Amino acid sequence: MENKDNIKKRIEFLKFEIARHNNNYYVLSKPEISDFEFDMLLSDLLALEKKYPEFADEHSPTQRVGNDITKEFQQVEHKYPMMSLGNTYSQEELHEFDERVRKIIGNDFEYVAELKYDGTSISLTYENGKLLRAVTRGDGSKGDDVTANVKTIKTIPLQLSGSGFSSEFDIRGEIFMPREVFEMLNKEREAEGETPFANPRNAASGTLKLLNPAEVAKRKLECFLYFIAGENLPTDFHFDNLLKAKEWGFNIPPYIKKCKDLKDVFDFIQHWNDKRKDLPFDIDGIVIKINSLLHQKQLGFTAKTPRWAISYKFKAEQAVTKILSIDFQVGRTGAITPVANLEPIQLAGTLVKRASLHNADQIYLHDIRIGDNVFIEKGGEIIPKVTAVDLSSRTPDILPLQYIENCPECHTPLVRIEGEAKHFCPNEIGCPPQKKGKIVHFIHRKAMNIDGLGEETVELLYEKGLIKNVADLYELKKEQLVNLERLGEKSAENILKSIENSKAVSFEKVLFALGIRYVGETVAKKLARAFFSIDSLMNASFEDLIQVDEIGDKIAESIIIFFKDLRNIELIQKLKNAGIQMEQKEVTATASTVLSGLSFVISGVFQKHSRDELKIMIEENGGKNTGSVSVKTSYLLAGENIGPAKLEKAQKLGVKIISEDEFLKMIVI
Repeated sequence: MENKDNIKKRIEFLKFEIARHNNNYYVLSKPEISDFEFDMLLSDLLALEKKYPEFADEHSPTQRVGNDITKEFQQVEHKYPMMSLGNTYSQEELHEFDERVRKIIGNDFEYVAELKYDGTSISLTYENGKLLRAVTRGDGSKGDDVTANVKTIKTIPLQLSGSGFSSEFDIRGEIFMPREVFEMLNKEREAEGETPFANPRNAASGTLKLLNPAEVAKRKLECFLYFIAGENLPTDFHFDNLLKAKEWGFNIPPYIKKCKDLKDVFDFIQHWNDKRKDLPFDIDGIVIKINSLLHQKQLGFTAKTPRWAISYKFKAEQAVTKILSIDFQVGRTGAITPVANLEPIQLAGTLVKRASLHNADQIYLHDIRIGDNVFIEKGGEIIPKVTAVDLSSRTPDILPLQYIENCPECHTPLVRIEGEAKHFCPNEIGCPPQKKGKIVHFIHRKAMNIDGLGEETVELLYEKGLIKNVADLYELKKEQLVNLERLGEKSAENILKSIENSKAVSFEKVLFALGIRYVGETVAKKLARAFFSIDSLMNASFEDLIQVDEIGDKIAESIIIFFKDLRNIELIQKLKNAGIQMEQKEVTATASTVLSGLSFVISGVFQKHSRDELKIMIEENGGKNTGSVSVKTSYLLAGENIGPAKLEKAQKLGVKIISEDEFLKMIVI
């Protein structure tokens, strides 16, 4: 007999997990599982709710689409709901879809097959031929107004050409990032010490939610449009309406085919499953729609999906190959990352030789061993990952892996900090990869901003014995550089000039450049404002440090450990002798203390200045920036598309709300 309590617990667990993964995917842009695994969870929940309707409820994730709403943008109701599509992974399921359609509308119809673009959905509203607004999918009923960002995408027309369009209509599509742009963006992020995006889809989603349209424009997003919603459309057929939309100036993709039956659909699927790696952007399947709008209306909708359309999802490409050996890489912070060296194999259009194993826990979880045949997958990730071991092929001579205990570069015993997944080499001063990594971090744009010195040049200078730490940069001579490979007289002069200019970099950026663990840009700024000089910071106690806003126990402990190391003290003295700014300069003549004692929360998009520029103005004039509205907030500085949660809380607490112009008047002396 079935245990209803267990079934209810299983349903509640599935609802919780699906909601969590929805948030990871749409809000955080950090999915933990593949689309296929997510769909299987949703399918399990649907089946249980259907079998046990007493446990179903209107708030179940089966009754809604995923949610990409954030609190930084204004929410707008969709005039026509943005439904999600049902997913299939087999021809049998498409045959079942075809049979359901024929039972309702008969046999006289045609399909339209399209590519399923792996980006982020968008709905564009046009009024009298002009772009009125752009809204994300959100929860299907309402989404984020991202009009300012979308206007930076050159493939989206702001003014339509031609004639025959309705006075008001919505057109839906997918915003995506071409692979070439994605690869360039990740190279830039890595060079600046930032975490690279996992795949173009995450990059597109994250870009669309940036609060500065100027930054969005730099990302070179593109958009394909594939569906029109509205009254008085030009024709009664989806395919023909898209052709008309192309005449109006919309970027309608050429990868569309009218299909008279399922055989045509399957041919289209097979063609693009083979050719998708040749496209300059990512797709993850095929969308099949009924062409006739009258038939679409006749078929209608379920609570979550249209009955006249379905998507066929490609499975992530997998391959089986052997682990030949495992390397243990040492990062700038000393973090150890195990990487499997594989028998080379073709996967997703590239020759794969290596795959990340992440950390010791993942190795032991999957019982990964050298000599194993393993399944590897490249489902949109930067590098392949090992998903499982082929245990049926394991032979008795393949022994369990012993995770290393010492650093592979300097042989220092590794440590593992409680609560962290990775092992670390604690020898940050003497370990070569960490030493080189610290120099690369020191020179990048957001730190000392030393032009002309890239990672390869740092490697060259290190290997030639010209630099062993960041202080050695300030001892370099022109005659040491001019004869090095890839460098000449002009390059040497530019490098030395940039090194000299770095001596004027502010103390807060110097603090960030030192590479103290957990001290990022924001923390460095807080510390510089609180202690004013490197000497004061070195002498600060644990209690002194945790009194500073946003400095917790972990950061405070890391700072104290850093300054206890005599090698770090010696390094700082050398930097002092070189003329590096080791104390906070006095407030500039253009600034003031007019905002002293006032705290500000900034939300929205501004016309005259970026949010970062406004934050600098606040601090330079004695004010304080905070991230959330509270009773201690003096002003909410509000721009366009202000976050509704912040606005509501400010109104509730009686916090004064000011515009950009009102703020600028406050700091005029």
